[in-house]
Amino acid sequence: MVISALLFDLDGTLIDTDELHLNAYNQLLARWDRSMDISYYKANVMGFPDDMIFGGLFPDMPVAQYAALAAEKEAMFRAQLGETHPVPGVLRILDYADAANIPVAVVTNAPRENAAAMLGGMGIADRFDTLVIGGELAQGKPHPMPYLTALEILGVEAHEALAFEDSLAGVQSASAAGIHTFGMLAGLQENQLREAGARSIIRDFNDAALWDWIKPVS
Repeated sequence: MVISALLFDLDGTLIDTDELHLNAYNQLLARWDRSMDISYYKANVMGFPDDMIFGGLFPDMPVAQYAALAAEKEAMFRAQLGETHPVPGVLRILDYADAANIPVAVVTNAPRENAAAMLGGMGIADRFDTLVIGGELAQGKPHPMPYLTALEILGVEAHEALAFEDSLAGVQSASAAGIHTFGMLAGLQENQLREAGARSIIRDFNDAALWDWIKPVS
């Protein structure tokens, strides 16, 4: 397989942020004397767009109020961000892409402000050729539009790309776009990732299963 692009989710894939997001949601939900556990977060929140998340949490609330709640939650998330560190192997695969002249993109449902804060905190904001924000498109993940948009921007066909995702919505999005998707064992089990469409499974970017696909440049 000739690899012409590497497409990365952000939260949970390039950086471990699940605990911070869960804390922020529970900080918000405490206003209604409610909370969510990690199982609900993984199944109904992680990787999904705001309208689906808040529609599930507040089905009787007017949809027009979701945006304000989402913005408040994201501010709570950013307030928790301190020194950030990438998932093991991130710098290794980005260095590989540089050496092989392979374009790379971040494809995320995170708001642009969050993405900038996380990428900047890790010191890798300038390592990507493009940043696709699902919320700025007509459809976010799990719809394939975010990944199809990244492919169009980079001028690459789906069969020439690899995608990396840790959430059900993200894996569904990338695989529906026709991209060979690596499911990341950050919060979900292998069977869950494969059922969502992942064709390969890795723990992090140092996993031998990944480097069997992309041989290091000599």
